[in-house]
Amino acid sequence: MADLIAPHGGLSEPVCCTVSAEEIDSFKAEAATLPKVPVSAADLSTVYRLGDGTLSPLTGPMGEEVYNRVLDEACIEVNGKQYAWTIPLALPVTSELAGTLSSGQKVALTNPAGDIVATLDITDVYEWDKPKYLKSVYQTERTDHPGAAMVLEGDADNSHLIGGEIRVLPQPKNSAFGKYVLTPREVRALIADKGWDAVVAFQTRNPLHRAHEYALVYGLETLLRQGKNAGAVLNPLIGETKSDDVSAEIRMETYEKLIENRELGDGDSDPELWGPRDDNPPDRVLLLGLDIKMFYGGPKEAVMHGIYRQNMGYTNIVIGRKHADAPYADGTAIWGDFDAQEIFNNLAGELLIEPVNVGFAAFYESLGRVDLMENHSEEKPVFISGKQVRATLQEGEMVDPRIMRESTSKILSEAMKVS
Repeated sequence: MADLIAPHGGLSEPVCCTVSAEEIDSFKAEAATLPKVPVSAADLSTVYRLGDGTLSPLTGPMGEEVYNRVLDEACIEVNGKQYAWTIPLALPVTSELAGTLSSGQKVALTNPAGDIVATLDITDVYEWDKPKYLKSVYQTERTDHPGAAMVLEGDADNSHLIGGEIRVLPQPKNSAFGKYVLTPREVRALIADKGWDAVVAFQTRNPLHRAHEYALVYGLETLLRQGKNAGAVLNPLIGETKSDDVSAEIRMETYEKLIENRELGDGDSDPELWGPRDDNPPDRVLLLGLDIKMFYGGPKEAVMHGIYRQNMGYTNIVIGRKHADAPYADGTAIWGDFDAQEIFNNLAGELLIEPVNVGFAAFYESLGRVDLMENHSEEKPVFISGKQVRATLQEGEMVDPRIMRESTSKILSEAMKVS
């Protein structure tokens, strides 16, 4: 069965820069003789995604010209055609290390434990213009936000970037949830096996509230109403996140329980749509993780979330309010609530995946379920802030079930109480 959507960049199949099983020993032997370049835990996931094709059409970290074009024009060029690309990707190094590296050199990339994970044929070693990067990606001069902290504090020692052609060893599987982390080729095969003709991905870095679930189910229902034999993928990002975000291990446990209990959309799905059918939302939802770091980049990152998912083989992605959002340190907003939806109307190059836009949602007593707030201008929803949710969980108590499923509350309250 043919794939539902081509990979990004006009390719017929995703890039594969992963070392094959039969080559691993000889690859490691050669890599052991090369100069070593360390890669942070956050950037390690980028290395693996370059390897497996999630970042197609890239075949390695970006060189200087491509990197700057992304900052200036929000696109890359392949065979004379422009494709949307909004956050440039290259590997940071210190000025001291950069001084020992040069174009044409081959190096081994190592993880924080010192193990070799990849080799890089270097094409570019260049200065990292951090102010330009931050202004372009985050669309603000201010630096009191999580994205800037990653660059100015997390990468404080790194002043240069390297680009080139990469070859990557297969990623070791996480013992807790590795079975949910598949390569683009594996995901595409899974979709073909399902026989679906459209698939909507739901990006999240948080445990799910019922309003989140509603957005996922709304995305699925939108495709079903279009006459598609559609599926949905709960596709949490499980790479590096902020220290105050819930860990990937705990989040994956909450998602697993929602799937096991067949709770997704329970009571909140459209009865008119599902009533005549012989299935329910849980029959059409898969859980798959995406291991890549979070940039907290709002609209620019929403486009990247679409690119990752197109490469995985998904035809659509849910884009909700404040997608990939984080505020300034004083709590004020960097972007408008729906800027991440609007950016898809003004892309500087092709992107085939189509967004399904979802507005604010909340629980309404009059309906006894979650619905879009735009449908209830006269009624006050049942709503509590994220701060209140966190305080409730830290006290070991359960969140109002109109806000969050009991299974999710239970896992989070136990985890937060312990921590």
